[in-house]
Amino acid sequence: MLTEQLEGDGQADRIHHGGPDKAVYAYAAEHYDWWQQELGRDDLVPGHFGENLTIAGLDENELCIGDQLAIGSARFVVTQPRVPCFKLGLRFGDASLPKRFADSLHSGVYLRVLDLGIIEAGDPVQRVARGQGQIAIRPLFHAYLHPNEPATQALLARALTVPELSAEWRSSIERRLARRHADGLSPDNGDAP
Repeated sequence: MLTEQLEGDGQADRIHHGGPDKAVYAYAAEHYDWWQQELGRDDLVPGHFGENLTIAGLDENELCIGDQLAIGSARFVVTQPRVPCFKLGLRFGDASLPKRFADSLHSGVYLRVLDLGIIEAGDPVQRVARGQGQIAIRPLFHAYLHPNEPATQALLARALTVPELSAEWRSSIERRLARRHADGLSPDNGDAP
C-alpha cells in the first residue's frame, strides 16, 4: 500500500481523485442491499461504486471526521464523505445517479493513510481513535448539501476545527460559508436581512 493509493490501484484522474486525503475510498457493504432495491438491480457487487474497500458495518451516522481505523497492519484516518461526480452516472448508465447518490446520504468515506501496512479481505476494521469534535459523516454531508439551512451553519463551521478534514473539503466549506455571509444571511437564524 502507498500513501496516496492502494498498491496496484490506478487512478486515471489524479486532479479530482486520489491524493493523500483521498488515498482510499471505503463504502458500506450494507448499502448494496438498499441500492439493489432502489435501482431494481441484482447485479451490484462490491466495488461497483468505485470503492477500494467494501466494509461491513461502516455507518456514516457513527463514523466521524478524524476517526482512526486499523485494518490489518495499516492505519487510516477519515477525511471526508464522497461527493459523487458524473462518472458514477456513466458507470451505471444513469445520468441521474450522482444526484440520487448524494441525496441518499450513503456517501462512504475517504481515508488518508497514517501507517502503511498490509490489508486482506476479511480483516476486521477497528476504530482505534475518535476524531476531534465527533462530527459524523452523514450529518456533515447533509449540511454540505444544504448549506442554507440554519441548523447546518454551525456544523459546517465546527467541521473546520477538525484538523483531519481534507484540504478540499475545508476549502469548499469555507467558500460555502463565505458565500452565505456575502448573501447577507445570518448564521444564527438563516433569515435574509
